[in-house]
Amino acid sequence: MGRVRGKSWMQEHVTDTYVKRARVEGMRSRAAYKLDEIAVRDRLLKPGMMVVDLGAAPGGWSQVAAGRVGPRGRVIALDLLEMPSLPGVTFLRGDFRDDATLAELVRMLGGQRADLVLSDMAPKLSGIASADQARALELAELALEFALKHMKPQGNFLVKLFQGAGFEDYLKVLRSRFSAVAVRKPEASRDRSREVYLLGKGFKRA
Repeated sequence: MGRVRGKSWMQEHVTDTYVKRARVEGMRSRAAYKLDEIAVRDRLLKPGMMVVDLGAAPGGWSQVAAGRVGPRGRVIALDLLEMPSLPGVTFLRGDFRDDATLAELVRMLGGQRADLVLSDMAPKLSGIASADQARALELAELALEFALKHMKPQGNFLVKLFQGAGFEDYLKVLRSRFSAVAVRKPEASRDRSREVYLLGKGFKRA
C-alpha cells in the first residue's frame, strides 16, 4: 500500500504462487491465504461469528471471513480505499483515524460486540524505515484500542505489525489483555517482509 513498485516487484508479483492461486480460485488477493492459514491453525472463524475487518481492501480477508462465518454471521469491513461488494460483507469506506468514521463503524455494530477483530492495516510507505515503523505501530495501536472497547469477552484479535521499534512493547500490552498471544508468519507472507501477525486469544475484559 503506497509503495513504489518497479519492474522487479512486478516480475515477482506475476510469478508469485499465491497470486496465481488467487486468480484461479477467485480470491480478491494473495493476502487471503495469510488469514486462511492462521484461521485454520488457530480455529479463528466459526459459523455465526461477528467479525470486524480493518484495512480490508481489496477484500481478501473479508472474503475468507464471510465464507467461514456463513449466513448467520456478519463481517463489517473498513478501508480508506474503495472495495467492490462481497456477499455477506458490509463495507464502510473511511479513514479509521477519523472520529466520524469510527463513530459510523460503531453504529454499524448495532450494539453487538465482535467475536474477532482483524487488522491488516498498513500505512502509505515513505521508504524511511523509522517513519514507516512509527506509522504502522500507530495503526496497530488504534486497532487494539478499538478491539478492547468493542470485542466480546474471550474474543480474539489478529493484527499485522512490522518487527522493529515498539514491537516488544506492543507484544507486552497484548499479553496483559489476552489469555494467550502468538506470533504468526504465514507461508503467504514473503520471506523478505518484516511483517508478522500477532494473535491475541481470549480477551480479558478489565
